[in-house]
Amino acid sequence: MAERHIVAGSAGFEDSGLNPYQWRMGAVVRYALELSGSQRPKLCWLGTAHGDNMLGLRGFYGACSGEQVEASHLQLFGMPNVDPERHLLAQDVIWVHGGSVVNLLAVWRAHGLDRILRTAWERGVVLAGISAGAICWHLGGNTDSFGTDLRAVTDALGFLPHSTSVHYDSEPRRRPHFQALIADGTLPDGYATDDGVAIHYRGTDVHEVIADTPGKLAYRVFKSASGGVVEEPLQPRALV
Repeated sequence: MAERHIVAGSAGFEDSGLNPYQWRMGAVVRYALELSGSQRPKLCWLGTAHGDNMLGLRGFYGACSGEQVEASHLQLFGMPNVDPERHLLAQDVIWVHGGSVVNLLAVWRAHGLDRILRTAWERGVVLAGISAGAICWHLGGNTDSFGTDLRAVTDALGFLPHSTSVHYDSEPRRRPHFQALIADGTLPDGYATDDGVAIHYRGTDVHEVIADTPGKLAYRVFKSASGGVVEEPLQPRALV
């Protein structure tokens, strides 16, 4: 089996600050590309969680313009634009954008991407993503996919045997809700990321915590022997 990598959290392509969806390649995306070991990595964008929004697709290709990558995308609405299995297994890095993780999982399973992506991961394709694109690789997490109230998603792909919470510092309800889900056993122990932070998993273990923004943290969140929840800060390595 090839070495397996997942880069997941609350960081990715960066807004240029000029116009919406005018993006640039973020440091965490570059980190994922470097893991591939390719001089010109094949990078595929999956915007399923955002309904294959064309603005997101424009942002992706704009960010890749002039970069040493071979950029492509897989869209599933209203029909696949390429053969999903053949295309995904030929990539070096697969990047998953945010949105609704619940919708993403349903559509992926309908098209067999749960199986295809596991095969890609086991063959050494780097899997990566932000927000819903981070939750999907874990056993589950907390999400606003069902509406304004946060709820648990417990049937994610489970490549990583942990739970996760994203946007931990920018969405105040995330932290207490995630801790409550771990305390009552709805979710297993896991990891959380502030905006600007991602976690690199080698195999299924945390290899490194990375950040494109100073002063941000990741956290290991776990149930203690007494039944309480412990939040252990993890200092990231700054990429910029």
